[in-house]
Amino acid sequence: MASATPLPSGARPEHRGLSFWMDRVLKELENFRASSDPDVVHDLRVAIRRCRSVAAVMEEVDPDPAWPAMRKVARKLFRGLGALRDAQVMNEWVKKLAPETDPVRAHLQAAFESNEPKLRENALRLAAKFDQKSWRRLERTLRKRSRLVPAGSLAAQCLALERFESAKELHAKALRTEKPKPWHALRIGLKRFRYTVESLLPEQYAAWSDNLKRVQDLLGEIHDLDVLADTVRKSDVVETEDSLKLWHEFIARERRERIETYRRLALGKTSLWDIWRSGLPTNGGIEAAPLARLRATARAVDPHARRTSQISRIAVALFDAFKRADSAPAFSEASLRRVLLAAAQLRGVGKASASKSPQKAARKFLLDLPIPPGWTNEEWELLTLAIRYHRGAEPSAKRGPFSKLSLEQQNNVRALAGVLRLAGALRKCGVESGAGIRAEKSTDAIVLRAPGLADDVETASLLASGKHLLEDYLRMPLILRPAVKLRKVAPLPPREVPEFSLIASD
Repeated sequence: MASATPLPSGARPEHRGLSFWMDRVLKELENFRASSDPDVVHDLRVAIRRCRSVAAVMEEVDPDPAWPAMRKVARKLFRGLGALRDAQVMNEWVKKLAPETDPVRAHLQAAFESNEPKLRENALRLAAKFDQKSWRRLERTLRKRSRLVPAGSLAAQCLALERFESAKELHAKALRTEKPKPWHALRIGLKRFRYTVESLLPEQYAAWSDNLKRVQDLLGEIHDLDVLADTVRKSDVVETEDSLKLWHEFIARERRERIETYRRLALGKTSLWDIWRSGLPTNGGIEAAPLARLRATARAVDPHARRTSQISRIAVALFDAFKRADSAPAFSEASLRRVLLAAAQLRGVGKASASKSPQKAARKFLLDLPIPPGWTNEEWELLTLAIRYHRGAEPSAKRGPFSKLSLEQQNNVRALAGVLRLAGALRKCGVESGAGIRAEKSTDAIVLRAPGLADDVETASLLASGKHLLEDYLRMPLILRPAVKLRKVAPLPPREVPEFSLIASD
C-alpha cells in the first residue's frame, strides 16, 4: 500500500502554480502545431485542464471577470482536443484488448482511424485561432489575483478541503453501484481535488502526487472502458452475437479488475482517503480555515477594506459586551458569534457591484458559493441575511426571504444585522475601535458606553436609526452614552519606614 512520504529535511516542494501552467499551455500549443502525436495532444489538454480547474476554484473566492474569461479563451480548443484524444485512446484500447485478426477490432479500428484526420484538422484549426495575446494578458492579471490565496495558507487549505469533501461524497456514491455515471463523476471530482492541491498546497502534493495520479489513472481507465463498451454497443459491426458478447466480457473483466484495485486503495485501515484527509484542516482548523477563505473574498471585492475592518472590530466588541451583560439569548451562542465575525468581514462584498442594491447583490453572490466546511445550511443562510439587512431597508415579516424564517431565525437576523448597523453608526459618530465598549442591563433599558462617542444632536440622530433594528430584537430601549474617562490619580509617595536596630542583650 502506498503512503504519504515526507520530504527530506530542508527540502522545498516544487510549486507549479497557475502562471506555470498558463505558460505551459503556450509551449505545448507550439508542440501540437508541429505534431499531433497522442502524447502531445494529452500534454496540451492536461495543461489547459489545470488552468481551468484553478480558475474554477478561484472564482469561488474572487468574482473578478478575468477568471471566467480565461476559461472561455481555452474552451473550444479544450473540447476539440478532447474529441481527438478520445478517438486516439479508444484506438489504443481496441489494439490492447484483441489480436489483429479479431473482426470486431478491425471494424472499430478502421472507424477510429478514419475519423481521426477530421478531428485532428478541427483541433489544429482551433489551435490556430487560439488568442495567445489575450492569454498572456490574462496571465499577468491572474498572477496578481492568485495572491489573494497564497499557497499553503489557511484559505488554500479550506479550498482543498471543500474539493476533498465533494470528491469523498462522489466516492461513497460510486461504491454503491457499478453504473458508469457515478464512477465518471468520481473521476472528475478527484481531478478537481488533485489539481487544487497541486496549485495551492505544494507540500501536501509532494507527498500525495503518486497516490493521486495512481487513483486518477485507475478511474480514467474505468471511464475509457465504459466509453468503449458504449461504442461497441452502438457500432454497426456485422458480426455474430457471440463475437460481440465476447467483447463485452473482455471489457467487463478489465473494468472489474480496476474497480477492485480502487477498492483496495480506497477502503480499510490504510485508505488513501484517510491519508489525504489527515493532511487537511481538523479540529480548530475547521473553524479558522473557512474564515480565512471568507477574508480572501472580502479582500477581493471590498473597495473599502480598512473601513470594513474597523466596523468588524466594533461589531465583535458590541456582541461580546451584550453577552457579558446577559442582554439577550442570541449573544450567548458561540455559533452566532462566528456568523457575526464572518458577516462583518463580508459586509462590503456587494459594493463592488453595479447593482442598485449592493446588499441584494452580496446575498446572491454568497448564496452561489459552496457552504464552507464546518458550516450548516442554516448558518450560511443566516450570514447572507445578516449582510442583506445590515443597511438599507429593515427586514419585513410580511415579504422577502426574511418572512419565510421561523421566529427564532428572524430574531437571530435582527440581532446580527442590528449589531452590524449599530457598529457602522458608531464608526460614523467617531468611535474608532471596539476597545472599552461595555453594556449594562437594567429592568427597563440597556445602557451601552463607547469611548470617543460624541454627545450632540447629529450623533443622536445617527444612532437613532443605527440602533432601531437592534432595539426591535432586544424589546427594550438601548441608551448610548460616552464612556466615562477615568481620571489618572497620582501615585502616593512611598511611606517612610523607621529604621530598627537589633541590640544583643547580655
